[in-house]
Amino acid sequence: MTGIVYKSTGSWYTVKSNDGNFMECRIKGKFRMKGIKSTNPIAVGDVVDYELEESSDTTTGTIFNIQERKNYIVRKSVNLSHQMHIIASNLDYVFLLITINNPPTTFNFIDRFLVTAEAYGIETILVFNKIDTLTEAILDEQLYMQHIYEEIGYKCLRVSSTEGKGIEELKDIMIGKTTMFSGHSGVGKSTLVNALEPSLDLKTKTISEQSMQGQHTTTFAEMYDLSFNAKIIDTPGIKGFGIVDMEKEEISGYFPEFFKLKDQCKFNNCLHKEEPHCAIKKALEEDKISWTRYNSYLKILEGDEDHYRTDIYNDDRIASDETRNK
Repeated sequence: MTGIVYKSTGSWYTVKSNDGNFMECRIKGKFRMKGIKSTNPIAVGDVVDYELEESSDTTTGTIFNIQERKNYIVRKSVNLSHQMHIIASNLDYVFLLITINNPPTTFNFIDRFLVTAEAYGIETILVFNKIDTLTEAILDEQLYMQHIYEEIGYKCLRVSSTEGKGIEELKDIMIGKTTMFSGHSGVGKSTLVNALEPSLDLKTKTISEQSMQGQHTTTFAEMYDLSFNAKIIDTPGIKGFGIVDMEKEEISGYFPEFFKLKDQCKFNNCLHKEEPHCAIKKALEEDKISWTRYNSYLKILEGDEDHYRTDIYNDDRIASDETRNK
């Protein structure tokens, strides 16, 4: 039998068959031995083949094959630094939810996510959530951040789950698609899913006032069928986003505004740091490329793997200013 993985809890997988029935499945023992360097060889969104196993009182399934993925998105496993974690697969879009101050989402976090999505062939749409909570000063921060990414070519949406702003535009994009919500804990992923489909009534929590950090409400990635012919994968909040298996020479290719210029660099292997006649550095000096993006590029290039777990918005701004003033 064939179906789509709708939920993964580590050892059990909820699979929806082609005829619409859900089955709890496990992985066939030998399947784990294929040398897959990830903490989860099967991810939500995978199309799998499975066979039924009947015991005295229940029927379960055993997954024996993953069909070829059209794409997937990964991050570095925080606890196992040499392994990756597959967040989801077979996606049409990823919506990266961003909040400016409750909790803060940093440029560095956004750029790490976008670089990975570019590398794995997944189109990302930036969703600035909780716009109803923005003071005038914070609104300026939000519009500045949005401007940077729209200039590069990323689609940006402004949404308020509580006031219903931007919800219809979001729905229109999702119709007929399989999409994923990602972002820090507390940016409002589950609340937004509830705004799109109130009958789901997913659990939500408020931001911790003491730390301004989100609290985990989604424990496992899970896909939901929505009433307007769409599928959404809700994922656990992530504190940081570790980059997996990228050669230094290829990183700039996943920054679209760098990619357009890199052929103009004097050296083919230019890393856009101290090399002479670098088109990216020239564009920086002319303010044609954002310094926040260049700062993120340097952090990824230098393998700043401690920073991705502890991103703080103000740290990004300070580091960007320091980079610019060198």
